[in-house]
This record gives sequence, structure tokens and C-alpha cells, in this order.
Amino acid sequence: MKNVIETEGLRKEFKAYSSREGLGGAFRDLFTRNYKVIRAVDDLSFSIKQGEMVGYIGENGAGKSTSIKMLTGILNPTSGTVRVNGMDPHRQREKFVSSIGVVFGQRSQLWWDIAVQESFRLLKKVYKVSDEDYKNHMEHVIESLDIGPLLDKPVRKLSLGQRMRCELAAALIHNPPLLFLDEPTIGLDVLVKLKIRQFLKEMNEKYKTTILLTTHDLSDIEALCERVIMLDQGKIIYDGALAHLRQDFGEGKKIEFQFGEPVDETSLKHLSEELEVFWQQNNANSWTALLTAQEAGMSELIGRVVGAKKVLDMSIHEVSTEEIIRQIYEKGYQPEKRILT
Repeated sequence: MKNVIETEGLRKEFKAYSSREGLGGAFRDLFTRNYKVIRAVDDLSFSIKQGEMVGYIGENGAGKSTSIKMLTGILNPTSGTVRVNGMDPHRQREKFVSSIGVVFGQRSQLWWDIAVQESFRLLKKVYKVSDEDYKNHMEHVIESLDIGPLLDKPVRKLSLGQRMRCELAAALIHNPPLLFLDEPTIGLDVLVKLKIRQFLKEMNEKYKTTILLTTHDLSDIEALCERVIMLDQGKIIYDGALAHLRQDFGEGKKIEFQFGEPVDETSLKHLSEELEVFWQQNNANSWTALLTAQEAGMSELIGRVVGAKKVLDMSIHEVSTEEIIRQIYEKGYQPEKRILT
């Protein structure tokens, strides 16, 4: 399959000005300014094939939004190349925007004071969609997202879940081959999330729609995406199958110990020396060990703790994907960098 998105050495830098202190400093700022260059995106290189559903994740400030803005043509890269749907998103912007759909969870493309169906009609004109294509495609979209009863209501009278379903439908009026989703389920209840996820799967299967999903809700990623791209400080630290995160992190086991007396972290760290273990305190008598080692390491840890401490109860669980990724960022543990070729 062809590549829908291709980036090579993509970089974006911003100048950040700093003011000097005092009246004298303010006067000097009139003539010369102090500034430093901040690199928000640092040499990103990746490609996404037609029909892929890719999770695009990272902490706040990791470079997700900046890179998405370059992929959608809002920002021009400082250096590097980007091709999306065979076009330069910034230089061919007018032609390019008709080939993508974008949903930002905290921004609306619908007109606030008019009925939803009137917004749809306006967008139909903007994208030059024929009556026949609109009818054939949007009937399925409206039915799948269950927004028929909402079409005659002003957008301002919709709940958040209702509006997000309408936003998603609006982004698909011209049936774009590529869909950018930025926090599409933020603040939504479980039933609405499930409906949106199911609809996205149907669109991907029926039209081979390529989807790049940016979200802090990793349950969305797990439900929809087989591949994940993880950013940190503007760089890609992981690009590969979601399932491989567990392999790179280790067995991904979580052991909860219930002790018969209060236990301090120092003694637990001493017991887990030479083992890849992160300790989390639940309460004075309860601690959870997150292991990145193999099963032999887990057996060794249990043996050491039980031999040295009074253990009342113990339970073993799989570590969730969210827990793994949180540990990668918070504890500084980095999985072996895996880049798709």
C-alpha cells in the first residue's frame, strides 16, 4: 500500500523572547531583545500507510500538537520534508484541505447558532460535494452515529457527547482518505465513546480511511490502534506495534503486597536490588511492585520479600498499557527504540 503520510527530518523551532528586569532592562529591550531558540519538534521521520490506524501519544509539550499542525498545513516546518496525500500541506493548502478531515476535541467546525444540518449543508458547499455523494455517504454516517434526531437542533443546545458525534460527521462529509483526530472522546461518557470507536472501525474497514489519533485516553488507542508512535521532547522514542511495548518493557507484571506492619521504601528497594522494579505505596502496610523483568525476576522478588517481611496477602496482575507508558515517562525507563521500516 502507498504511504499517506511521509516525513523526513521534520523540525520546528520557535524563538522565545525574555524580558530583562527593571526599568533599565525594559529600556534596553527596546533596542535589543534576548531570545532563545526552542526546538518543539526535532527531526521526526516516519511514514503511515493507507488504511492504518495509528496512535500518536506523548506528554504535554512532547511535540504532538506542533507536528500535527505541520501535517495539516497550519505551520510551515523550519526544516525537513513532509508529504501528506502526495502534497505539501503548507504550500498546496487549498487543494490539500479537501483531502483530509480534522476533529479537535476542544474546537468546533460547526456554526454555534444554526441547526446541525445547516452546518452540514454549508460544509457540503465548501467541499463541493455532489447531492448524490452526500446522500449516499452521509445517510450511513448519520445512522451509524445516531445523530438523526439532532440535525434540526442548534449546536449550542447539544451536550458534549452529541456535539462530538456531529463534529465527527462534519469532518467526514467529503469522505476524506485521511482523518486527524485530536482528543475526539475527551469528557465523553462510556457509551458515547464506544459508539464513536465502533464507527471509526467501520469507516476504516469500509473506506480504508487512514486515521491518526492523538489522545491521552489510552483505552481509545488500545481499542482502535495496532501501531503507536510515542514522542518525548520532540523526538520519536517508539514507533511500532502496541503489543511490542510489553515486550520492550518486560513481562509487565504488577505485584501487590499486603504487609502485617508498616514498611518503608528504603528496605523494599534494598530487597529488590539488581532487579528492575518500581515501588508504589498504596498505604502504610500496602505496596505495589512494577516489574520489568522476566518471570525468573518475579519469582526472585517474591522470594526475597516473603523471606524478609511479614506478608499477609499478595496478588499478581498484568500491568496495563497506561501504567507502562506512565512509567516510561515518569521513571525515565525507556524501551528499546523500535522504528518501523
